[in-house]
Amino acid sequence: MKAIRVAAYGGPDSLSLQELDDPRPGDGEVLIDVAATSVNPIDWKIVSGAMQAFIPLTLPFTPGVDAAGTVIAVGRNVTTLVPGDEVLGFIGIVGGYATRAVVDAGRLARKPKGLGFLEAAGIPAAALTAWQALHDHGKLQAGQKVLIHAAAGGVGSVAVQLANLAGAQVIGTASAANRSYLQGLGATDVIDYTEDDFAAKVSDVDLVLDLVGSDTQVRSWSVLKRGGTLVSSVSPPDARRAHEVGADGKHFATRPDGAQLSALAMLYESGKLRVEIESTYPLARAGEAMAKSMARHVRGKVIIQTA
Repeated sequence: MKAIRVAAYGGPDSLSLQELDDPRPGDGEVLIDVAATSVNPIDWKIVSGAMQAFIPLTLPFTPGVDAAGTVIAVGRNVTTLVPGDEVLGFIGIVGGYATRAVVDAGRLARKPKGLGFLEAAGIPAAALTAWQALHDHGKLQAGQKVLIHAAAGGVGSVAVQLANLAGAQVIGTASAANRSYLQGLGATDVIDYTEDDFAAKVSDVDLVLDLVGSDTQVRSWSVLKRGGTLVSSVSPPDARRAHEVGADGKHFATRPDGAQLSALAMLYESGKLRVEIESTYPLARAGEAMAKSMARHVRGKVIIQTA
């Protein structure tokens, strides 16, 4: 098999393509012939070494949390999948930038029949993050007003669609070039963060989804109504500030969940959700794909085609 390896923490240039022996699945695992993976911010944060205090890894390692492909072998305790099944999954914190990967069967869902592997690879981490932020942590209800930062990115694009499906009023921050795109996903208003101060244009928000952090998160407290919630997948909200404004702040790490992913896959199958692919790179150019994601101006997902 071929895999991207990281022998020392660094930037995209620290990724190298190598030949490795095929892994073998354990009792509750499956071996996937990976067709595609996607680049997520967690990938380049791990590669940089910024996460090593929280996610200690043995070097060298293969980055990548997403995978879509075909099951080619199963462990003896796996009863839900068989060789030949086409699947997708948030496979773990590493392992996706490879032509083959061993994955816990409980992390996987069957690939939507109407989607190709490239689109399927863009779903798992982004869709699970968006769903868990809005519903598990934000307790989103129909009729509420939601502000989504970085709305045109991988997670933001899914969150806009999910919030719209839930019957919420959706406001997104993004560049002006993404206005029509986000309105097509269900946003009722789009604020150009390069020109306008969202804090001066929005008020009485029930739920803020912070996918940016830093000053954007700090300024978001002022737009929340009392009893509102700020949910961030980037950094822990300030508990003192939350108390001052009478709101709630929540920080979370995305949870692998095959059952939840299966439900989301059905929404893609039905056409209620869609995947936007910004660009596609071959495995040998994974470093370029990571650099593209790090530029932070991606619409939808950057995909790495491994097959």
